Amino acid sequence: MHRAAAGMTTVRAGRAPAAPRRARSDKAAAALTETAALPETALVALEQILDAVPFACAAFARDSAGLVAANQRFRDDFAAIPGHAHRDRLLESLHGAEADTAEPREVHVAHSGRWYTLHWSDLEVDGRALALLTAVDISERIETLDTHKSQQEKLLFTSRLMSVGEMAATLAHELNQPLAAIINYLNGSLRLVDQAGGPVQVERALLAARTQAEHASAVISRVREFVRAREPRRDAHDLSAIAATVLELLRLEAERLQLRIDVALAPTLPAVYADRVMIEQVLLNLVKNAIEAMRETTAARRELRVEGRVNLDGQIEVRVSDRGAGLSSAEQDQLFSPFFTTKIDGLGIGLAICRSIIEYHEGRLFFEPREGGGSVFGFTLPRAEGRA
Repeated sequence: MHRAAAGMTTVRAGRAPAAPRRARSDKAAAALTETAALPETALVALEQILDAVPFACAAFARDSAGLVAANQRFRDDFAAIPGHAHRDRLLESLHGAEADTAEPREVHVAHSGRWYTLHWSDLEVDGRALALLTAVDISERIETLDTHKSQQEKLLFTSRLMSVGEMAATLAHELNQPLAAIINYLNGSLRLVDQAGGPVQVERALLAARTQAEHASAVISRVREFVRAREPRRDAHDLSAIAATVLELLRLEAERLQLRIDVALAPTLPAVYADRVMIEQVLLNLVKNAIEAMRETTAARRELRVEGRVNLDGQIEVRVSDRGAGLSSAEQDQLFSPFFTTKIDGLGIGLAICRSIIEYHEGRLFFEPREGGGSVFGFTLPRAEGRA
């Protein structure tokens, strides 16, 4: 990296080569108002030195701060900045930059989007004190650091997902045993009620309790299957069956919110080539999000729609639509970012996991606003036809 010497550098005009000075446009000549203060030979010598520097380089007058000379790289990189021919106005445009400092400063040039490290040093040309600016382009280094930071965040995200998976597996194991005991107790109670000829209301209550316990046990089993370390098993599956399983898991919650569910999956819809457990988890997450999005919606508008179709690419497209408040533009931009959530108690990992699952299945997860208010989350899956 080129860096000007900390001491005073002197350029003399005595024996400057008689090289022809490069032509300037009237506009450029007007900008370099300080050049008249230097003899022609001294200015030519200074410009030749600056042209030899591989970085953007410019010399400003110490007293008036006007631009005296600059190489082509400086003109290419900084000429679009208003007031670039005056040191103070240039530094004002480059927020955070200072001329009277020995420490290099990193600045961002807005119009080009590039980053530079600015180095200042003293320079004397033919008895005149100048301030020499060397601007080193560090955009690639900044980009590398940003990439490294992004990779670190992804690594942290993966680590947290592993921890969540381990906790889920532990909870599933611990909960499965008491649920099995509850089901056994309920079966025994039903037998006793039947033998004693107890009230019908008690029998119905016990049957309902057993149904809910079996339902909870099935949910726990699916969670254990989902987090258990195994290779995904992709086979042909009926999308209607997958949707029916998911909607049954959320039926009670939908009924509690007085929410209508409209399923539009044609019987002729081709089978999908997927891991059933994984797709159930994706659809469960999207439907659950849709239900939660309508908690504040009036009961008359609480409508959830699950539909499927074959899109123009020949893939199966599943869409989950709600009538919630929708998402702002800022929320849409960060929607699939890890740990971003619009929920008060959310972790922000659900959609990120869903996207990873769908991308594994050679599909895509997408969002779009719903006409008339609300949101549409959808994903695509390959057809099973022609798959081994």
